[in-house]
Amino acid sequence: MGYVLDLRRQVGHQPLVVAGAALMAQNSIGKIVLIYRTDNHCWGLPAGSTEPGETVQQTARRELKEETGLTVGELTLIDVYSGPKMHYQYPNGDIIDSVTTLYRANTTGGELIQATDETSTAAFFALDALPTPLTPLTKWMLCGE
Repeated sequence: MGYVLDLRRQVGHQPLVVAGAALMAQNSIGKIVLIYRTDNHCWGLPAGSTEPGETVQQTARRELKEETGLTVGELTLIDVYSGPKMHYQYPNGDIIDSVTTLYRANTTGGELIQATDETSTAAFFALDALPTPLTPLTKWMLCGE
């Protein structure tokens, strides 16, 4: 997230409109991988901000690899999420209005890593047995709430 961090140095906590991508990566039995975030202590989809020159598809694949260690095959577009429900304030005070493209894909490789600089756990869950709490953005994308 170098681009957004660079902007943050200039604008502080002011709201930013941020393009990004999220990925519903499914294993062979249809469970999706979620990460437990260390900043807000919620479960969420692997997701992140698009870097300059990067497509949202590349963002989805990069964030999945960075946050879970997994790779996926062909991406299927689910939807693009924007508007008031995508307004979010991070625990550190940073505010974003996210425009997030959500994809679904099947895992094809890699090994599930448990901790990164942003996460403490990664695990697979059935869509009808999601953990709590979910990040507000993930809850909206997966549950419509």
